[in-house]
Amino acid sequence: MLKKTGLLFMLALFVFACNNDDDLVAACDTVTNISANTVTNNSATISWNDTDLIGSYILEYGISGFALGSGTLISETNTSIVLTGLDANTTYDVYVQTVCSETNVSMYTDVLSFTTSAPFVIPEFLPTLSELNLFVGNLDDLQVTPYAFEYDLNTPLFSDYSYKQRFIVLPLGEKMTYDGDGLPLYPDNTLIAKTFYYNNDDRDVSLGQHIIETRILIKINGSWETGDYKWNDTQTDAVLDLNGSVVPVTWIDVDGETNNINYQIPSDTDCFSCHRIGSDKTPIGPKMRTLNFSVDGVNQLQDLIDSELLDGLTDPSTVSVLPRWNDELNYTLEERARAYFDIQCAHCHIEGGFCEFQSTLRLDYERSLDDSQIAPRRMSIINRISNYNQGFSMPLNGTTIIHDEGVELLLEYLDTLE
Repeated sequence: MLKKTGLLFMLALFVFACNNDDDLVAACDTVTNISANTVTNNSATISWNDTDLIGSYILEYGISGFALGSGTLISETNTSIVLTGLDANTTYDVYVQTVCSETNVSMYTDVLSFTTSAPFVIPEFLPTLSELNLFVGNLDDLQVTPYAFEYDLNTPLFSDYSYKQRFIVLPLGEKMTYDGDGLPLYPDNTLIAKTFYYNNDDRDVSLGQHIIETRILIKINGSWETGDYKWNDTQTDAVLDLNGSVVPVTWIDVDGETNNINYQIPSDTDCFSCHRIGSDKTPIGPKMRTLNFSVDGVNQLQDLIDSELLDGLTDPSTVSVLPRWNDELNYTLEERARAYFDIQCAHCHIEGGFCEFQSTLRLDYERSLDDSQIAPRRMSIINRISNYNQGFSMPLNGTTIIHDEGVELLLEYLDTLE
């Protein structure tokens, strides 16, 4: 009898509970498929899915690793929102809650993390290098902005055995235009940068480097302007300095020898003496024929084409190549020596160059030997390259010591012209 009464009582409770289902509150479901889209250097669109669409949403975000409750809160009725005013090159965490009612809120979503893009490069001569946004991360890591095209030269200019990092930044959406084997046509607001540095020990680059200067060319209203940024001793930034200075440098070379020089940062006037055609400033290095070779297995001109940064050229094989001055396997002595003359000397010894009226030498690679005047000026060249005497030795600017390997090449070549 007691068992029967107990069963009847439990049945009554079950029926009563079923008759009051309308009073129960369903759990508020967490949204799904939260994602970040259209991420820029200062904004991002956050989207998610909600099949019920019965409530509103609370989004909380902050720099990655922030504690929930300490972030920025935003209330939203749609299933997407645009976050603005974000810091460039920064990782953010985002969480979303569904609000079904004032007293019924879902659990947080799992964290969504996204990283804003790098800040845009500013093609202006601002007081400090960091303000130009040419590098991301720690400045002394020299990690180039993703908006840049980093390049090398088949035969580079000698600058007291310093290393150089070179890159070009074009305005977003614009291209350089092929204009023959020399310099391409660059759009306004193009920036070309070259940073000079020494490894503390060439035998172990992990021991760090001493960054000296970053030279900048910017095309402004159709004309190139120059500026030089001198790095501070702590390697945290560089300051615009147009007056030039001397920086003592010590480094250990690959043979374990300690080297000391008083590195000369050029003044803006010194820069103009080399970077000129007539009264106009101009780049020197990034010509089509000096870029036409492979770096890490990829031809640089083809890379520019594929990256939609170069217009008017489809086949790099149609462009000439300036020989590599130390490549004895693929080029003759004359080709290597003439290439060395070209990159080291031709920017001055050419029509419109600094030495146009001071010398009859014309040292561009394409010039015939007879027209170059190298042979009749042979002894003068030997006198000016064999030892370093400031104001007399060639080149006049950019070095304080002779390039032993380069001088050896030129002397060997000049000996064939006796």
